[in-house]
Amino acid sequence: METIDRRSLIPQVERLLSRDDISAFAERLSRPLVVQAVSSALEGLRRRVVEDEYYVPTEADAASVCVASLERLDRKRLRKVLNATGVVLHTNMGRSPVAQAAWAGAEELNVGYSNLEFDLEQGTRGRRGGIASELFSILTGAEAALIVNNNAAAVLLCLVALCAGKEVIVSRGEAVQIGGGFRIPDILALSGARLKEVGTTNVTTIDDYVRAIGPNTAAVLLVHASNFALRGFAKKPDPRALFQALPVGIPVIVDQGSGCTVERVGGEEPVARSLRAGARLACFSADKVLGGPQAGIIVGDAALIARLSKHPFMRVFRPGKTVLSLLETTLIERLGKGEAHGSAPSAVERALDRTEGDSLQDLKAFGRRIVKRLPKEKASIESSRAALGGGSSPDEFVDSWAIELVPAGSAEALKRELRLGRVPIICRIEKNRVLLDLLTLADEDPKLVAELVEGALEREAASGPENSSTAENLTET
Repeated sequence: METIDRRSLIPQVERLLSRDDISAFAERLSRPLVVQAVSSALEGLRRRVVEDEYYVPTEADAASVCVASLERLDRKRLRKVLNATGVVLHTNMGRSPVAQAAWAGAEELNVGYSNLEFDLEQGTRGRRGGIASELFSILTGAEAALIVNNNAAAVLLCLVALCAGKEVIVSRGEAVQIGGGFRIPDILALSGARLKEVGTTNVTTIDDYVRAIGPNTAAVLLVHASNFALRGFAKKPDPRALFQALPVGIPVIVDQGSGCTVERVGGEEPVARSLRAGARLACFSADKVLGGPQAGIIVGDAALIARLSKHPFMRVFRPGKTVLSLLETTLIERLGKGEAHGSAPSAVERALDRTEGDSLQDLKAFGRRIVKRLPKEKASIESSRAALGGGSSPDEFVDSWAIELVPAGSAEALKRELRLGRVPIICRIEKNRVLLDLLTLADEDPKLVAELVEGALEREAASGPENSSTAENLTET
């Protein structure tokens, strides 16, 4: 009796690509990537045929495996998500959204050519970057400003250009590691500078800094502790008093980190205040409190900024036209187009405004518009506590409201279904409760939120307890 090679029953790639349920992915993923994913999925089926002598593949099996593979790939694609965690600057979700007006203003010079490095006055190659540096100087009161691709690059550039081969004084309480493995001692070593720790983990005094200064001291570095905070018996000097106590020739570099420039944000020292107090340079992120794209900003003494701009690392760290144009339009909107104050508050500023006075009740009313579209027994409004996040104000929380959802099975299963919807909703679980914090949802369409939540509730109920899976927690850095 003639036997059939069961592998021949597996359909060809082109046949599967002609199916609507598979070809639809080409628009989102590109045809070549779809072909690659389908080929890989079919190779898996062939291995199953070899390993399982009773398995007989069908086209439906092949299509199902391919669609599942393409769906997993599609979830890796950068896409819009709804932030319901209550963490305003969520690193895993891109930190601060860029203002719509700033995005619109930068569109024209990104879809066409621009004078990125062309001097229109002279008709020759010019300085890179437009007027963002001048705008940062106005915003912070600095003599000059320099833009690199992130705050880690800003700190490293300062150290390698100004301190290589010499000592940099850092408090032991600030020799920290922040998200992504960024360790201050490692960055100092990479720059060629030598770390000189002073004080203790919890207490550092002005005398500790002053006594540590020697002939080989290049600078004092004050480090923003990001999402780390010392509580209890902990002290550090007032920056102004420290700056006044240091010898004139010893510059202080402030790693401000969170991008708090002039805003009043609990637990944060604004860059403008540090410069007025005597810091020679300050570094910060543009995509946190400021509300711009990812970039690192260095502001301060014009002579030091000029040295940094000439260092070979500057070419490595320089941002491209998209970042520079978005920074420029963000700052123009922020500083105002003739108004006394800027017209485009950042996500942090909007969040802080929403937690004050009657605005908090407006936030609750927004939640009610969502809840009224959901089954009564499945959703309710509860008080909540939200955070700024993004490595800023680690001990600061603000009042908020949240929608509490009641799962049919487990909280983790519902959290997963919310995350896997057509527009993912990223929520949090607190004491086995599924919470959608309204502070970070407040700019979204309540009708869309309700539709997505209702779909997730239905899928979670239909899946049954046997399909509940423990979802991974996103790590906020």
